[in-house]
Amino acid sequence: MKRLLLCAAAAALVSACGSMPTGEAAMVAEAAMDQPAPAAMEFVRMAGASDLYEIQSSQLVLQTTQDAGLRGFAQMMIDHHTQTTATVAAAARAAGLTPPPPALDAPKSQMIRQLQAAQGTARDALYKQQQVQAHREALTLHTSYSRNGDTPQLKTAAGTAVPIVARHYNEIVAMQDGGGHGGQARH
Repeated sequence: MKRLLLCAAAAALVSACGSMPTGEAAMVAEAAMDQPAPAAMEFVRMAGASDLYEIQSSQLVLQTTQDAGLRGFAQMMIDHHTQTTATVAAAARAAGLTPPPPALDAPKSQMIRQLQAAQGTARDALYKQQQVQAHREALTLHTSYSRNGDTPQLKTAAGTAVPIVARHYNEIVAMQDGGGHGGQARH
């Protein structure tokens, strides 16, 4: 029953976010298609670190930002990346693997420390900058694994994450460029 609910939630996210990367994200995804994918457990670890960074950094920004668009984007990050973590973990278990709890890697730990040290609008600007980088990395990871991964269940989970991460990437690039506010149509 839990797996069915996770699949339904993932399907709802995919339908809400579109199916194929567009805009800036399309270029990142296209470049990632022929990149080698990590082994299954490394993919699970990397995806978990990515999602945990998204959640923790967004929680930090929600504590201080006065920007309504950024608040909407940060809440969307928490909601969506909590779901993608659950989807990847369920896929790993379905493949007979034991996924470790998500943990930040050294670069993402450093990014969190930088956000903690920043204040006010400087934190907002740093968050946007980091989100562009983090989503470019996540989109590359999920695209390459969905195409070239070694475990079918995880390839499916990665493919489910691609349009979600692509949407996030496009929104944060637009926000950083001053072209609009993210998080408007959150779900």
